[in-house]
Amino acid sequence: MYLLWLRVAAILYAAGCVSVFPAVLYNSIPWRKTCVHLSGLAFFFHFVSVVEMLVVAHRWMPVGVHEIESLLGFLVAGLFFLVWWIYDAISLGLFALPATFFLVFIPSLGTGVYRFPSQRVWMSWLVAHIIALLLAYAALCFSLLASVLYLVQERRIKAKVKRGPVRRFAPLDWIPPLDTLERVALATLEFGFPCMTVGLLIGSVLVQETALGAAYFLDPNILASFAMWIVYATLLILRLGVRLSGRRAAYVSGAALVVMMAVWAVNFFSQVHRFGPQ
Repeated sequence: MYLLWLRVAAILYAAGCVSVFPAVLYNSIPWRKTCVHLSGLAFFFHFVSVVEMLVVAHRWMPVGVHEIESLLGFLVAGLFFLVWWIYDAISLGLFALPATFFLVFIPSLGTGVYRFPSQRVWMSWLVAHIIALLLAYAALCFSLLASVLYLVQERRIKAKVKRGPVRRFAPLDWIPPLDTLERVALATLEFGFPCMTVGLLIGSVLVQETALGAAYFLDPNILASFAMWIVYATLLILRLGVRLSGRRAAYVSGAALVVMMAVWAVNFFSQVHRFGPQ
């Protein structure tokens, strides 16, 4: 029965993850209330699941990998609600709620190793995983390109480079205005972040077909991918929450490019990205 409560908690955590972004990034009061209520219900059902799991097993400590993941997710969610209750701060939910969902989702699938019904189903999930991550990286690259063009256009404006027929050859006149570049950089980040989240989630399911088990989270590419996810979330917080823009935002985006290149580099040492269905 505890699996049922855990699955209900996973669904509610997913809804809380969706609502926390407008609540934090746009400081929306209705979304804030929705996030707290949904996440609170998820935490309650998660608590019921953990207690029933330990009671049925006749022990007070988790043993299996799935039990440890579920309890760890419960502790992360508990710390988030403790901070919210003491400081009325919901910003940490931008990291805590997705992390909790990642930890709870796999145990909610069942106690054993999850098996896909067929090779075709496994391949469909793999294609979705690859497409989601490629869209995320493409969106980040486009955002970085817009930030670089922002720096170029800002320099041209400060140098008082004029448009028009006065100059016979003006190769950079095609660069859009600063406001347009700023909006493009932000819009592509907002598009890429959910793509990366979905890609990591699908990857967490795909790895259940392997014998790696908990070692999945020790793979260098997986660690780097989650670091990339944190960088994505940080960029969104800086651009929307802290209102970081202009040259400083461009420099921060440049640092994100370095992290992304590191993710691609460690991929050559990954054991996860060589798996297939067993």
